[in-house]
Amino acid sequence: LVPMSQILLPTELCVELKHAGGSVLSARFNADGNYCLTGAHDRMVRLWNPHTGFLIHTFKGHTQEVTDAVSSNDNSRIGSCSADRTVMVFDVATASAINTLRGHTQRINCVRFNPECSVLVSGSNDTTLRAWDLRARSRDPIQTFTEARDSVHTVFVSENAIYAGSVDGYVRCYDIRMGRMVTDFFGDPVTSVNLSHDDNCLLVSTLDNTIRLLDKDSGQLLADYTGHKNTDFKIDSALAYNDQYVISGSETGEICFWELVEGKLLFQNKAHTETVCSISAHPKLHCVLSASVDGHVKVWKRPGDVQPADDDDE
Repeated sequence: LVPMSQILLPTELCVELKHAGGSVLSARFNADGNYCLTGAHDRMVRLWNPHTGFLIHTFKGHTQEVTDAVSSNDNSRIGSCSADRTVMVFDVATASAINTLRGHTQRINCVRFNPECSVLVSGSNDTTLRAWDLRARSRDPIQTFTEARDSVHTVFVSENAIYAGSVDGYVRCYDIRMGRMVTDFFGDPVTSVNLSHDDNCLLVSTLDNTIRLLDKDSGQLLADYTGHKNTDFKIDSALAYNDQYVISGSETGEICFWELVEGKLLFQNKAHTETVCSISAHPKLHCVLSASVDGHVKVWKRPGDVQPADDDDE
């Protein structure tokens, strides 16, 4: 491990979100990092100010555990999915449900908006990936992707492509402009897929205790990252906002940090008592959001960036 004196990583606890919902399966910053969303075993989606710990609103509607919840880029809507086989869309301003989208036949694991916030994409244990047009009156998906041979656990949507990771060991890239599919085979179940902020690299987590960085266009392996434990559970990995380092949860309760290019393990932060299943990197700051099946959600910043608590604040 590299001595902490040589690096400045977000390893200091800033805020803990007081969450009474059992296991927390999803925690995501919104597009500007001023708010975050959590989804939990108690069937609720919660909107927070992660920098103060203030709970802004609780969104209800799912009948089983919430597996993922994300904000649209314009912050006007929330998309969530659940083990109840539905995708829900909430209006933030009115705190009301706009749509309940049905079509998946098994647990839904992941959901993402496209950059224009006009389409929502979801992946499920029913092996399908479905795209929902939020502008259309119809509540049927505009497209269903059936290429996966096992559960779809993760999805990332960019300007021109949809990336889906499946338990069958494949990452499938659906090129929307060219109308073609490109696949990368990893051999082990894929649990997390993200695109680097410079749009050049793909970060992929698999259930063999390994995270890999690939060239998005050629598929060439650029680096791999090991030292965490991930053999049984869906765990997020992420890139820092400036792509300097890689972050992941671990089944042993740590948040792990690696140097991007050389793949060197920089630090393991014992953050939770159980599996850290969800990790979100702030879009503009060295700040990390972590959620665990231990029921806790925590916000981490760099030493020196954490502001002392104001006793006058409620």
